Amino acid sequence: MSTYPSMDPGIFAADLRAQFDAFLDEHRAALHDCLDGLSEQEARASLVPSRTTLLGLVKHATFVEKVWFDEAVTGRSRQEIGIPATPDESFGLDDGDTIASVQAAYRRACAESRERTGPPGLDDLVSGNRRGPLPLRWVYLHMLRELAQHCGHADILHEQLLAARAPG
Repeated sequence: MSTYPSMDPGIFAADLRAQFDAFLDEHRAALHDCLDGLSEQEARASLVPSRTTLLGLVKHATFVEKVWFDEAVTGRSRQEIGIPATPDESFGLDDGDTIASVQAAYRRACAESRERTGPPGLDDLVSGNRRGPLPLRWVYLHMLRELAQHCGHADILHEQLLAARAPG
């Protein structure tokens, strides 16, 4: 099997749900793994004017999983879920946030997302989003867009961190 789930020959002819799951899991793994081999200081390094850091990016991805696969699917509020009210706040790091703790929280959020989205079909409506009822298919597509964008951000930040290590 390829290291990319979406490139597994079995996925090429699989149903749409299996293909969505493969692509989501591929992007989830890439975001999770962007922290591997970094020091805690590197993971927290601010390399751009926004609040984006690699550690904050993975913490934000946890928030996104919970917004789309908990709030939207279950209808629970962000307060009930225990997540920030806004996306911008989700990048914020606490003193206790470490690579290990943020990666573990992300793995848990992804596992919970898989559980919550197991029963509904892609054409089923989820009604917990502020936009109103949305087909689960749209949520999957939105998540793919979101995670792909953040994987690109992570690649660039990771490259900058590695370049800073190189002897000048």
